[in-house]
Amino acid sequence: MRLGTRSLHNSVEYLQAILSRGIVMLPTSYISHATQRNCRPLSRTLPLNIQLRPSATGQSSSPAKLPDKQPPAPPPTSTYPEVGTPAADWQIVKELGAYLWPKNEPGIKARVVIALSLLLGGKILNVNVPILFKQVVDALQPMPVPEATMMTVAGTVLLGYGAARLGSSLFQEMRTAVFGRVAQRAIRYASKEIFYHLLRLDLSFHLNRQTGGLVRAIDRGTKGINQILSSMVFHVVPTALEISMVCGILAYSFGPAYAGVTLATMGAYAAFTFATTTWRVQFRKQMNAADNKAASVATDALLNFEAVKYFTNERFEMQRYDKSLAKYEGAAIKSVTSLALLNAGQSAIFSVALTATMWMASQGIVAGTMTVGDLVMVNGLLFQLSMPLNFLGTVYRETRQSLIDMDTMFRLRHVKSKLPSSETAPPLILTKGGEIQLKNVKFAYHPGRTILDAVNFTIPAGKSVAFVGPSGCGKSTILRLLFRFFDPEIGSITIDGQDLRDVTMESLRQSMGVVPQDTILFNQTIYYNILYGRPDATREEVEEAARKARIHDVIVNNFPDGYETKVGERGLMISGGEKQRVQLARTFLKNPPIMLFDEATSALDQGTETAIMSTIRDFLHEPHAATKDAGLGSRTAVFIAHRLRTIMDCDQIVVMKEGKVVECGTHEELLALPDGVYAGMWKAQQEGSTSTDHAEAQARVEEEEEVRGHLRGDPNAQDGEQDEPKKDHNGNNVLPDVPPSP
Repeated sequence: MRLGTRSLHNSVEYLQAILSRGIVMLPTSYISHATQRNCRPLSRTLPLNIQLRPSATGQSSSPAKLPDKQPPAPPPTSTYPEVGTPAADWQIVKELGAYLWPKNEPGIKARVVIALSLLLGGKILNVNVPILFKQVVDALQPMPVPEATMMTVAGTVLLGYGAARLGSSLFQEMRTAVFGRVAQRAIRYASKEIFYHLLRLDLSFHLNRQTGGLVRAIDRGTKGINQILSSMVFHVVPTALEISMVCGILAYSFGPAYAGVTLATMGAYAAFTFATTTWRVQFRKQMNAADNKAASVATDALLNFEAVKYFTNERFEMQRYDKSLAKYEGAAIKSVTSLALLNAGQSAIFSVALTATMWMASQGIVAGTMTVGDLVMVNGLLFQLSMPLNFLGTVYRETRQSLIDMDTMFRLRHVKSKLPSSETAPPLILTKGGEIQLKNVKFAYHPGRTILDAVNFTIPAGKSVAFVGPSGCGKSTILRLLFRFFDPEIGSITIDGQDLRDVTMESLRQSMGVVPQDTILFNQTIYYNILYGRPDATREEVEEAARKARIHDVIVNNFPDGYETKVGERGLMISGGEKQRVQLARTFLKNPPIMLFDEATSALDQGTETAIMSTIRDFLHEPHAATKDAGLGSRTAVFIAHRLRTIMDCDQIVVMKEGKVVECGTHEELLALPDGVYAGMWKAQQEGSTSTDHAEAQARVEEEEEVRGHLRGDPNAQDGEQDEPKKDHNGNNVLPDVPPSP
């Protein structure tokens, strides 16, 4: 870690980088000085409607006015019932049912049928246990004759009693084993679908969400699925079945009074449990909200620990975290207290019911209408209900909590992207090699603050175009629109005549290599991070990409575990130059025909930047299938830059200000404009970097000549020391080995 590392946790750019981890990224580069120039410079006062393609006379021509194309309206957000309502609960159960009875899964359906059969068989055996025990007691009353044996008196019934208990337990365990795969498959499929859906949502959704809260919501939701399935299959349905069977037996054997008491007890028990649990839902919601907040605070602090260290805000972050924990603690205490009230009420209801039925049975024995065995049977049936009923209270509470947790997760599944994409849309096909057109594009992140205002221009296929200008002029927004993180409010963007909204998102993004300001690496090995550019690549292809990025020798010779070396969280265990070259290798592996660069070398020293620029320049001029078919010798490239010397070799430079294009031309042409915006920016940067030392000034001139492709000089070492340039067998300069940072 270096002291100059910038903390970007509050920046939109950093969030964009986090969300684009699946995208291949590169640093900014130069295009060869020999590339043909096509566009004449535009006056500062020209309107925004420009076109970078030359006219037949070689002068820039004004394009014909294009009709505004309104983007398709985003799909309506599906209505979802309010959290905690019966309608919301029923909606969750219906969605969960699709995982219990999935299409084209006969094995899962068979397991469900077998589990239900085992459930029914187990309950039939279970309710027979008190009946058999009653027969044992009756057989032993009055006392048997002395010569009688246990087998002749009650042996068969006792064996049946033991077999019924054993069979009931065996069926229950078999049901658990059979249904286990069904539950785990449902959890897996639901988690996978929701995770994939989140990855496909647009950038605006993720910018308004906290990652820690999303992860925690999915985690609780998946646990809720397991709880719901276990409750329904192992507790709710079996208990309801057992209650109905017990009531039927009591009514048939002893009259409707016993069944009435049992039903009244069950009704009172359920009503009290449901009412109290519904009242306790508010505490669970408060606990979830506090839990999400605490997770988000912890995630932000741990991801951006450099900023915490820079400002010695460990205690401040601890206080923020503790504040969320305190809210969770308060809600948890209320939940525990109300739970005690619920348990006490449930015990009181059941104790009263049990006392009443025992009183009735005792009266029957005194009256001679019932036997002691009947009393034992009634007691056994009711006590047999007490265990699932007591557990049913807990199950209902956990079920209510799980429904709330699942509600949050399933609502994420119903979030609609603001960037609609038809499933029947055709893929993007580069028929011209990657010609990009913006037609009357207008865009704003917030109403009332226009970022791009009726922009019109064409980037010819195979050419390099740079956008420069002050911060907030809309440069980076153009790249986000090209990669379709957002859609224009008005107008359209096309590639080779195909509107970005009319092709599949996957094919569009596969055709582009995006280079953000900050390199994005996973906390995995060097090999994994390079392979991420094309996961189906072979090891030989990965190593070849690393050689192109001039980092293969560094990995093999300098890294302790070679390609298996871990790069650390966000790649902090390797230097900035090494991260950039790993990123380069990843992009070389992807091999896209269109390149987008957004201040990709802004954090590098001049020596490393020069070496990386040369590597990228060579890559851009390598043949690609799309450019070869179009008869082009290079790829289309778009650059965003503040350091003007990094883009002065581009075919065209577009100067933007307040969302409008004010100048356009080559580096030399823009410098020749009197009082030009670009000329003023160049002068300010040159004056800011001018040294009174003649030797340093001469070195800077030589380095700029290197950048322009005329020669290669000494790049600075990673730590600022000067190394002698290394040369290959042909005498060409190659990138020096840079040791990893500690």
